[in-house]
Amino acid sequence: MGKRKPASSLRSGGLGRGLSMSLAGLRAGGAFALDGALTRLRAGGEQQPDAGDSEFLRREARRFVAELGRLKGTYVKIGQMFALLGEHFLPRALTEALQELNAATQPLPWSEIGPALRDSLGARLDELDVEQEALAAASLAQVHRATVRATGERICLKVQYPGLRDVIDSDFDTVVRMLLLARWLPAGRQLDDWLEAMRLHLHHEIDYEREARLGDAMAQHVQGAAAAANACRYHVPRRYARYCAADVLALEYIEGHLVTDTAISELPQRRRNALGRAMLDLFFRELYAWGLLQTDPNFGNYLIRSGPRSDQLVLLDFGSTLECEATFLQHLGWAIAAGLEQDRTALLESLVGLGCLNARSSAYARDTFTDFCFALLEPLRSPAQLPAEYLNADGDYCWGRSQLLRRAGKRAASSAASLDFATPSRDFALIARKLTGVFTFIAVLDAQFNGHDLAAGHIARWREAG
Repeated sequence: MGKRKPASSLRSGGLGRGLSMSLAGLRAGGAFALDGALTRLRAGGEQQPDAGDSEFLRREARRFVAELGRLKGTYVKIGQMFALLGEHFLPRALTEALQELNAATQPLPWSEIGPALRDSLGARLDELDVEQEALAAASLAQVHRATVRATGERICLKVQYPGLRDVIDSDFDTVVRMLLLARWLPAGRQLDDWLEAMRLHLHHEIDYEREARLGDAMAQHVQGAAAAANACRYHVPRRYARYCAADVLALEYIEGHLVTDTAISELPQRRRNALGRAMLDLFFRELYAWGLLQTDPNFGNYLIRSGPRSDQLVLLDFGSTLECEATFLQHLGWAIAAGLEQDRTALLESLVGLGCLNARSSAYARDTFTDFCFALLEPLRSPAQLPAEYLNADGDYCWGRSQLLRRAGKRAASSAASLDFATPSRDFALIARKLTGVFTFIAVLDAQFNGHDLAAGHIARWREAG
């Protein structure tokens, strides 16, 4: 990708960037209208179920996403957010194209990021030796490794791009305006609520004080779990409060591997199984015990640190952490419990409580969505109910071989196509994406184990505590 625009462009280039987006929206809007007209003509005047997903429209969606990628910065992050949360109200052609957006970009030069660090940390910056070459760069921030001179400790500085807070709302409004111009985004009060929820989620991504607070809370939960189990399967990097600021987050530097690295795929099956169980266990701890869920499924938010006897999951980046309301957690907890027990009546009741279905939902909508939930929770069934074709010789579920998400995705598309399928809340959409991210992580490990006993144990303890 090309070099990222300097900070001054972020602060003063909003008019030009917004105009570019508006022109892209006008072009896409004309394409959408023409494609819809052609589709209706070919169908004798009736709209078809797959209208809005033609090759013509897919090409226009790719053009629009290319424009987002060209503008980089906040536009890429906003596009990724719509890919993550917009599948409930955007055309499939657009969400599929948005999923190709890459947040990795060229970092700002030290001549710009150095002064920003000095403004944020003042004299405290003199206590650090900061490597001028960035370790990584994404759409909203870049990371530099540093050494604390007095102690020799190595830390990471996550530095937010200068001027970001000044443009993030206007950039979000520009993307929404473009989607409306393109007729890719329907109007309505429910959608307005969704968009405001997405705006709030975006602000959470740049609220480092919130991220620090939630990271500290997660670290306390992890330490408590380690003490109770006499084992430390998770690690949250220590935060160095002295070197944090509103736009700088200072954390312990950890060396480890991504789940996609060859070093992890070459681990013995036993260790990969243990890592898979640890990831699934972490999800249930977040849901049933802690009430804090890190909802971004990006593989880059986890490192695997190998030890002589066991491996650890290192938990990174709590900008997308969800603090769930008690009522929502109650409905979600019962929904997963009902899915585990194949209790259709209880699952329907919980889905209504979560807002995914309502009293007006047809029998077809209820059946297709509950079938989707049952399909998604397949790995948590009792061993006797697991599909034999996805079990190994010992009767263990093979997460990689199952291709679960591809099969469940077909049912999800059928559910969403129903006209009386309610658009779920942002929280539900985030957690559904989190769960699919957990399952994908375990599948990439090619882990082989049954999840029923682990899930059932968490649910039993949750019921007793409630």
